[in-house]
Amino acid sequence: MTISPLPPSSNFIVSHPLLSLILPAHNEETRLPQCLDKVDQFLKKQPYTYEVIVVENGSRDDTLRVAQSYTSRLPYLKVIHETNRGKGLAVRTGMLAAQGDYRFFADVDFSMPIEELPRFFPPQFPDAQITIASREAPGAVRYDEPEIRHLTGRVFNNLVRIIALSGLQDSQCGFKCFRADAAEAAFSRQTIMGWTFDVEVLFIARLHHFNITEVPIPWYYKSESKIRLLNDSWHMFWDLLSIRWKSSRGQYN
Repeated sequence: MTISPLPPSSNFIVSHPLLSLILPAHNEETRLPQCLDKVDQFLKKQPYTYEVIVVENGSRDDTLRVAQSYTSRLPYLKVIHETNRGKGLAVRTGMLAAQGDYRFFADVDFSMPIEELPRFFPPQFPDAQITIASREAPGAVRYDEPEIRHLTGRVFNNLVRIIALSGLQDSQCGFKCFRADAAEAAFSRQTIMGWTFDVEVLFIARLHHFNITEVPIPWYYKSESKIRLLNDSWHMFWDLLSIRWKSSRGQYN
């Protein structure tokens, strides 16, 4: 794919960008301003067209107002309001509303440095279909993560590999890029709206013969994580079983 250079001022509205960046935002009034400033500083230096979609869903704080306050100075920014909660719902909404050839969803804390973004799609990754950030692939580095957090994550990921996604080292990192056709195929069939949505959409994508590649990244632990280890882990385990059950009934076909 050939990417034509853009003029220095690249903050403009395009109907069919190369990249759509989707940011799910639930109760993120504190972290969202820093995130959007960082995104703007990075994207305006890039040679490709882009859009950014913030999906606010069910927040109890001023996340929606904060996001909307940026639209006047970031013309490429779209804000979507969902009344229901669930990270999976927010990501699904953004991925299906996106217009980009490549659709990348990211956590607003950017525990993966935003400078890593171009490694996931053309021209740096010319054959990208689905590329996912990995904290476990050879070359990845974790910083400042508590040992118990890492151990819990590895236990769950081993279950993921046994039940749903053999061969993938890290299905749960919150930075993933889908080519447009892969995004449409996977997210249009998504049924899980909570934390385990990543596993389901990757499972669906494999069923539809899309390649998934893990990209090793530097990853910095952020203590503001919203996952409740015991309660959420139990629900996530049952989600894994439901994925296999739905697949056996042909629900993803």
